[in-house]
Amino acid sequence: MLDSIYVGMSGLTGYSQGLRVIANNSANMNTPGFKSSSLQFADQFYSYGNLTGGQIGHGLNTYSTQLNFKAGELRKTGNDLDLAVDGVGMFVLKGDDGNLRYSRAGQFEFNTDDLLVNRADGSSVMARGTDGALTSVSLTGLRTNAASATKTVTFAGNVSSTETEVTIGGIKVLDGLGAEHTLSLKLTNDSATADGSWKAELFDGTASVGTSSIVFADGQPTAATAKMTFTYQPAGVPDMPLTLDFSADVTSYASGSLSSLASTKQDGYAAGALTNVTFDSEGALALTYSNGQTVSGSRLALARFDTLDSVEASGDNAFTAKIESDWTTGWAGDAGFGTLQAGSIEISNVDLSQEFSDLVIMQRGYQASSQIVSTANDMIQELFSMSSR
Repeated sequence: MLDSIYVGMSGLTGYSQGLRVIANNSANMNTPGFKSSSLQFADQFYSYGNLTGGQIGHGLNTYSTQLNFKAGELRKTGNDLDLAVDGVGMFVLKGDDGNLRYSRAGQFEFNTDDLLVNRADGSSVMARGTDGALTSVSLTGLRTNAASATKTVTFAGNVSSTETEVTIGGIKVLDGLGAEHTLSLKLTNDSATADGSWKAELFDGTASVGTSSIVFADGQPTAATAKMTFTYQPAGVPDMPLTLDFSADVTSYASGSLSSLASTKQDGYAAGALTNVTFDSEGALALTYSNGQTVSGSRLALARFDTLDSVEASGDNAFTAKIESDWTTGWAGDAGFGTLQAGSIEISNVDLSQEFSDLVIMQRGYQASSQIVSTANDMIQELFSMSSR
C-alpha cells in the first residue's frame, strides 16, 4: 500500500507539471511568435512482485517538453517595421552579451543609435552579408539622399517640317547640388543644306551652351542624330554632361506653323529626406525619400534548425541554439527559407480548444491519482486500526 501511495504521488507530480505547461501555453495565446509545447509522459520502471512473479509498475514519469513549431496566423499591424516570416526561418538577434538568439516575433524598431533592434529586449537584429557574416542593420548615413545632376532630358512631340525656326522653352534640369535651371533649345530649319536637317542650339537664358544638329528621315530622327550631347557649365558647380534624347516619340511632319515638341522628363533629382523605412519580401531594407527615390540596403538574416533537439526556449519570444552546428543562416526567399511580409506579425500557434481538452485530461488524471493516495491512506489507517485491537 505504501507503494500505491508513491505511484499516486508520481501521478500527482506528473499531472501538476502537465497543468503548468498548459497554463503557460494558454497564458501566451496572444504572444507574437510564441510556440506552444507539450509535456512528454512515460511510465516508470517495473519490478517483479514477491508473490505473483509478474511485473509491477512504479507509476508515472515525465520528461522534457516538446516545442511545436507549427506556424501561427499572420496578422496585419500596419507598422512597416513589423515583419512576419511566411514559411521556414527565424530572425537572428544579438544581445549585449554577444550571444545569438532566434525569434519568429518580428517586432522591430530603430533605436536612438539608428540600429534596428527587437522591441522586446533591445537586442540587435542581424543582417547577412554576401560573405555570410552577420552584421547590424543601421540607418547611419542613410537619413538623407544626395542630389543627382540631370544627365538626360527626354523629348516628345512633332516639329513642323514647314517651319523655319522652333524654340522649345521650359527645359528644366538640376545640377549636382539639386538646384534647378531652366534652359531653352532653338531649332533652325537647315533643309537647304541637307534634307530634313535642323540646327540645334541650347541656351541658358541668353548664353549659348552649345550647338548640335538633328536630321529627320521620313519624319523620324536618324539613329546617329537622335541624341544630342552638350556640356552644361552652371555657375558654382562642376560641369554637367547633358544628353537631349529625341529617339522616341519625336517626329517631323508638315503641320503648318504648329509644333508640339516639348521636354517630357529628366533624370535628375534634388536632395531628399528619409520618409519611410520598411523591408521587402526578401528581407532587403527599403528606404523611401522625399525626392521620390528608393534605395535598397542590407538583407536581414534568417536561420533554420535541422532538429528540435538543437532548440531551447529562452523567453522574450526567442530561442537559443543548443547545438550551433545544427543551425543554418541565409536570406528570405532563398532555397529552404520563407519570404517576409512587412506590416504583419506571426501570432501564437496555441490551439486553445486543444489546450482545454488537455486540461480536462490533466484534471481527471490528477483527481484519479489523488483518489489513489486517499484510498491507500485509508487502507493503511484501517490496517493500523486492526493491529491496535
